[in-house]
Amino acid sequence: MTPYAPLLLFLILYAWTTWAWGVPAVVGLLYLAASAICFAAYALDKSAARRKERRTPERTLLLLGLAGGWPGGLLAQQWLRHKTVKQPFRRLFWITVAVNAGAFVWMARRLLAPID
Repeated sequence: MTPYAPLLLFLILYAWTTWAWGVPAVVGLLYLAASAICFAAYALDKSAARRKERRTPERTLLLLGLAGGWPGGLLAQQWLRHKTVKQPFRRLFWITVAVNAGAFVWMARRLLAPID
């Protein structure tokens, strides 16, 4: 499975919820902004690691991902080759992705879907 598959699946999920429940475009913009911030945090952490300086706590990277920045975190992991080996972090990262996606669907359904 390609490492980009979760991004494609989330884009399909986002498109479907937008079509079915009318998720506003601002939600997509928030995901883009959070992703850019998360990508930057990964890049800064990678740079600090190379210079042997103070690092960004893993908890911060995970919380940024949980807050919607996980697509940027995933891209940073692939493009910067950062945080791709450490299994405890990877496991927690995928848990935050699942929690974020689940929360996205729950909130879209609960707040935006027509009442049956």
